[in-house]
Amino acid sequence: MKISNFEKLTDKDLIVFDLDGTLTETKSNLEQDMSEALTSLLKEKKVVVIGGGNYKQFKKQFIKYLKCPRHLLSRLFLFPTTATSFYRYSNGWKKVYEFVLSKRDIIMIRKAFRDVFKEINYIQPKKVYGKVLEDRGTQFTFSALGQDVVTILGKNAGVRLKKEWTRKNTPLKLKIAALMQERLPHLEVHAAGFTSIDITKKGVDKQYGMNQIKKYLHISIKNMLFIGDAIFPGGNDYAVTKTGVDYMKVKGPRETKAIIRNIL
Repeated sequence: MKISNFEKLTDKDLIVFDLDGTLTETKSNLEQDMSEALTSLLKEKKVVVIGGGNYKQFKKQFIKYLKCPRHLLSRLFLFPTTATSFYRYSNGWKKVYEFVLSKRDIIMIRKAFRDVFKEINYIQPKKVYGKVLEDRGTQFTFSALGQDVVTILGKNAGVRLKKEWTRKNTPLKLKIAALMQERLPHLEVHAAGFTSIDITKKGVDKQYGMNQIKKYLHISIKNMLFIGDAIFPGGNDYAVTKTGVDYMKVKGPRETKAIIRNIL
């Protein structure tokens, strides 16, 4: 359930964070003050980071900039691509599991995108930055402006462009996602992030992710707190509400840091 009583926060054993829009701006590097806040939190609590990006993106965006003593990393757990993979630290980051999409699924997904784009006369932006369609192994992702828009343009310009596209094109993105789901009933289609659509194995969403966390970390849902920026109908964090977990919705990293301070 949604909570606003900070006194309840100190009772939780595990704090689960969404990545993009919660710990960092979309596809942006973890900032120093957030790194410091998470380091302080890890001294008191176990922490999970879950997101739609793959492990490579987690390393680039999050791990590289987390300046944390190694002995605390054993209390940090990573669930990339909506928990279709799981990594934990033991003398380096080690993969616990990975559920990869089949080659047949990838072929069907690419064909479905081609068919949907043709059906709605989709016109790609004149300028894109990196791959628009990306096979992430455990997940397939469409990024309207390309995967590397923030990396190429820089944080300020890249995030601004993504937010501008979202403001103008969210109904279009939702329409594409709905048409993709019709064509791929055996898979799960999510309108995720600012400009992206993620496709995974059936039943994979943040509810699935929370249950994977419960299973592998042996911590009950009632002893977790989830913090995310997209806990609203249609948002890619909304599925956590089906688990009964206590959660807090944030508008961005600044509010996340405020919650961490209150937990501590």
